[in-house]
Amino acid sequence: MVGLSEGEKQFLRGGIEQNLRADGRTRNQFRPICVETGVIPQANGSARVRLGATEVIASIKAELGKPSILHPDKGKVSIFVDCSPTAVSTKVYYFAIYEGKGGEELSMELSVALERCLLGGKSGAGAAIDLSSLVLVEGKVCWDLYVDALVVSSDGNLLDSLAAAIKAALSNTGLPKVNVVLGASPEEQPEVDVSDEEFLQFDTSAVPVIVTLTKVGKQYIVDATSEEESQMSSAVSVSVNRNGQICGLTKRGGAGLDPSVIHDMVSVAKYVSQEFISVLDSEVAAAEASEE
Repeated sequence: MVGLSEGEKQFLRGGIEQNLRADGRTRNQFRPICVETGVIPQANGSARVRLGATEVIASIKAELGKPSILHPDKGKVSIFVDCSPTAVSTKVYYFAIYEGKGGEELSMELSVALERCLLGGKSGAGAAIDLSSLVLVEGKVCWDLYVDALVVSSDGNLLDSLAAAIKAALSNTGLPKVNVVLGASPEEQPEVDVSDEEFLQFDTSAVPVIVTLTKVGKQYIVDATSEEESQMSSAVSVSVNRNGQICGLTKRGGAGLDPSVIHDMVSVAKYVSQEFISVLDSEVAAAEASEE
């Protein structure tokens, strides 16, 4: 747990109140972000993201599967998060400390929050990732995407970092071209021929980023460090795409928030997200150029 003296707490809170945080940033400013792509050769796509001292890795594995009976026109995406022992034992994510959670529970919390923000919940309704684009033959063949993310080190704002890594990994993902031969009758399962040479780039134009607004005292800040998270009362995470559309929202922390405050936080998230998307896109493009 991040242990701060009473003087350090007052200094941290006072700086946030005056819009000058301990590391020199304003309340609405992200830390520098660094992106590497193609870090796991065995995966269909992968990326490493460093946001300040927080480091995460995301990988995408694509397999052919069958759409569910309830959603025959949609493919499937599963998100799994794991936390390395070093990340959990040092500067752990504040809500895990606050609620006394260990690494396994923290991983589950992050996985659920990411699915809520990116996949629209279990039904897939309102999913930010276009699940219909993963269907090859309705009700018969689809792509199943398995998203595995690892928290290497944590200095706050894990959810935003993980979402950025997933978006970067999806940008790095190539799905093999598939030729489908339908059976003689509708009941027959189609035959598929998966190419080893031709790949289709996954479209990430609609995939959002997540911006978390952390409330400390009377103010709220973006991209909180672990020390800042240790002083939070609540936080709202908003997933926003490049068109400024809200794709999902989740809240943590025990303190309630007035609807007008939540509205203001969402407005700030929409504004800040556009610059963050632009920076992330530039970093991804530079990383992919360096791979070639």
